[in-house]
Amino acid sequence: MIKDIYKKAEEKMNKTLHNLEAELDTLKAGRANPHMLDRVEVDYYGSMMPINQVGNITVPEPRMLCITPWEKPMLKVIEKAIQKSELGINPVNDGTMIRLVVPELTEETRKNLVKQVKKYGEESKVAIRSIRRDANDKIKNLKKEDVPEDEIKKGEEDMQKLTDQFIVKVDKALETKEKEVMTI
Repeated sequence: MIKDIYKKAEEKMNKTLHNLEAELDTLKAGRANPHMLDRVEVDYYGSMMPINQVGNITVPEPRMLCITPWEKPMLKVIEKAIQKSELGINPVNDGTMIRLVVPELTEETRKNLVKQVKKYGEESKVAIRSIRRDANDKIKNLKKEDVPEDEIKKGEEDMQKLTDQFIVKVDKALETKEKEVMTI
């Protein structure tokens, strides 16, 4: 019983950590990263699709992304989607591909990105603590099913240790991204 609760909580915490890492990947840190485009979707014959599903994304230079659509009519659609997105990058359409030059980050932009990174981290920590709380509630409810008190106490302690491990992992991910953002 307690092991099942523990495993489910661990799975949920893992998903939270992966979501954080995906969010951090989408932030532009002065270097071109194809994941920056993960949230940008284009209208592909009536359905919304991520850019990476309508063309190839390459990184020919450290600060440049090139998008080559599989179908030429998609050039204008991709260009408009990037302009509407919150990327803050102006696409250059040369008729065969779209080039995105990632601008150098100013000190102010870097500080704002660090604030965003910390915000994502705090949201992840809140989610992990919420998972712990839910799991602890389930463990406490096992008292009604005649589970010994010491097993319940051990389950809660193990849940706290798991939570602490994931909080450390979140902090490491944030620290890595902050260094990346602040490196000139």
